[in-house]
Amino acid sequence: MFDHDIIDFTVEKFYLDSHDGFSIPTDIGMGLRRTDNKQPVAIVSEAYEPVQYQDIVSGVESALDLSGLDMTDATFETNLHDNGAKLELRARFPAHSLCLEVRGNRDEVIPEFVFRTSHNRTWANNGMMGLWRGFCYNTLVSGDKLAYVYGRHTKNFNIPAFASKIKNAGEYISGEGLNQMKNWYHTDVSRDNVINLFTHTLAKRTDNVTRKTVPNKVMLSNLMKIFDQENRHLHGRGHYEKYATRNAGTLWTAYQAATCWSSHDKIVGYSGNGDRPSHSTIGVREEKVRKMLHSPQWLQLAA
Repeated sequence: MFDHDIIDFTVEKFYLDSHDGFSIPTDIGMGLRRTDNKQPVAIVSEAYEPVQYQDIVSGVESALDLSGLDMTDATFETNLHDNGAKLELRARFPAHSLCLEVRGNRDEVIPEFVFRTSHNRTWANNGMMGLWRGFCYNTLVSGDKLAYVYGRHTKNFNIPAFASKIKNAGEYISGEGLNQMKNWYHTDVSRDNVINLFTHTLAKRTDNVTRKTVPNKVMLSNLMKIFDQENRHLHGRGHYEKYATRNAGTLWTAYQAATCWSSHDKIVGYSGNGDRPSHSTIGVREEKVRKMLHSPQWLQLAA
């Protein structure tokens, strides 16, 4: 499944020395380094027991095998970050592709499993079953806890339990989760309502003078630009329609604006071109989208 050549190294703890040559007591901390190039990746406690990526990835692969997901034409990505301190795995399952079709428009999405772990304890073993939207290269974040899977970063990684969680997440995202998204596709919202949503969630900031909640204007502008483009192409006449002529859209296009922001650094147009944000930023943004889906503003629009 995943590329084991990329993670073909182990890590070990080592004693730390001060700049003047004195050894640092182990109760203060120890270093963690790769054995292949001796490059340090983290500072850990004396009691920390490293778990090798090969063992974790093998466990994830076994869990996916046991999950019952159809692997036909599945694609797998193995991404290493920060000199091996962080690892991200992505798997997409075209055999479970889903299609939202409304008003003559087709919007296809593919279930996507994302798993993250790390040696520097910034990422514990955690995964998310979302949807990959090829229309604009978005990872669609689900707000429901059933779509998220967790496993302890220890040698006692419970593969059958993790497989069960992946199976449940896949069933949710392709069942109730998809029905929920279909409802969003049919839920009309005004542009002012979406501005209010983003102002109190993704673009939220506190003014230091008034201490009131105000929007980050640049972020809000970017989000609304994506929202307008989505409405133009999904609910309008695409390039035949002048930009920014619609004052309403749907909850689906608001959701797409949020997930586009979490998946890309640059504002993308209809073509879906744009750079992914840094690996550290992606996780933070996905969590903000998840919280947005539980916000009073979102729940009021979805009611």
